[in-house]
Formats: sequence, C-alpha cells, structure tokens
Amino acid sequence: MAFPTEDKITELITPVLSSYNMDLEGMKITKAGAKSVVAIAVDRDERPDLDLLEVISNDIGAALDQAESRGDVSFGPGYSLEVTTPGVDKPLMQPRHWRRNRGRKVAVTRDGQRSFARIGALNDAETDVILITRDGKKLGIQNLELASGAVAVVEIEFSTVPADEKELAGLTYDEAIAWREDNK
Repeated sequence: MAFPTEDKITELITPVLSSYNMDLEGMKITKAGAKSVVAIAVDRDERPDLDLLEVISNDIGAALDQAESRGDVSFGPGYSLEVTTPGVDKPLMQPRHWRRNRGRKVAVTRDGQRSFARIGALNDAETDVILITRDGKKLGIQNLELASGAVAVVEIEFSTVPADEKELAGLTYDEAIAWREDNK
C-alpha cells in the first residue's frame, strides 16, 4: 500500500477538524522514507492558540494512526506530523480569509499595480470587501470584488493602527459605503 494521498488524508482528518470548527487551509506531504512529513495548515474565525493546535495535532495523529492500524493507509517507516496555521504570506483567497484578517493592512496587486489598504467588512453575500486607503491624511473607501483576480497578502505592522483607520474598519459594509458617499 502506498503512502496516502492528500485526498485520503483530508478524508481522514475532516471529522477531527469539523469537531473543532476548523478549516483545512493547506496540506503538504513530503515523502522521504523515515523522514516523511505531513504538514497541515488549519484555521478558524477565532484564532487557535498553541494549546488548541497541540490538542488538534494529537487528535489528527490518533486518527491517522487508527487508519494505519486498520490497514486503510500505510505511512511506511513513519512520518512526522506538523499542524500549524497558515502564515501571513499566504494570499487571501476565500471570503473567510478576508473576514479573519479584518482590520489588518494588506498589499493588493491588481492589473499589475500594487497598493496598500486596510481590510474592512465583507458584504452580506461575501462577494465584495471594503478596503480603507490613505493618501496623506485623507482616508478613502473602495470596494473590491473578490472575484476580480486581485491578489492580497497581509502586511506585518509594527506600529499601532491609526484610530481613524481602525474606526472605518469596524464599520459594516453598508455603513462604509455610506461613509464614502458622505465624504466625497
């Protein structure tokens, strides 16, 4: 029996992730004999802390070990399991990624142009997101259609978020659109 595929591992760990309301954000399998690695990235709206990641890792490991004991899969001479959250360098691809990073600064690349903005609210259909921009002291609000093909990556900030940007990021989608109309 060959080393399990990503699809098979996903099938085996989905019940564990569901029990913790976690989303599978990525998986990488590196097969190298006794040094094989199964790296799994998970996340949810309430960021998991290290203690929870340890519990989830133990439960995933137990599920994979049980599957191997039943003969459903074979990890050969063994494997190392790594369970983590996605890094900030992972592009925001799904509405949940935007929702989970609300209030954070992002670098947005669209049509070959790179700009910076702060993430605001998603609309109810989760098809558009508010981006808060700054030109000197002037704030602006744009809406970005998530299906537009723009690529966004979270920027690491070491300074305090300006209060005016934080306030706008806290508005609902409709409130932000109204603010934009009032501040043209």
